[in-house]
Amino acid sequence: MQRRARHGNADVMNTLDHIGLNVSDYAKSKGFYEKALAPLGITAVMEFGTACGFGRDGKPDFWIGHGVTSFQKEEQLRPITPIHVCFAARTRAEVGAFHAAAVAAGGREFGAPGLRPEYHANYYGAFMLDPDGHNIEAATHTP
Repeated sequence: MQRRARHGNADVMNTLDHIGLNVSDYAKSKGFYEKALAPLGITAVMEFGTACGFGRDGKPDFWIGHGVTSFQKEEQLRPITPIHVCFAARTRAEVGAFHAAAVAAGGREFGAPGLRPEYHANYYGAFMLDPDGHNIEAATHTP
């Protein structure tokens, strides 16, 4: 059985330590994420050149970066393949604030804040597309 850590009132995955994604315009994406994630209490906590780690309480668990890393080749960066990342919101109000901040930061709405009963009865989330088309979500599982 998978054990889950607690973060406030929400369960948080404990199988991933951090995730990173490539962006085509570092400054634009960094600005987007600084604004969109602020309502969730997630801030930029570490930066190396054109890579920035975001997190809570000083731990960077979401990274964005531009350019080739040690495990990539230049040709692997030509297409940016959009992925999905969901950030843990602590309340439904945080989900709404994330949505509003992401829209104000230039994100494209991909699903307004609301219940998603097809996932489970208390799944409340909002979906946004970032400047590269990555599907960025904030969700809570509390009533």
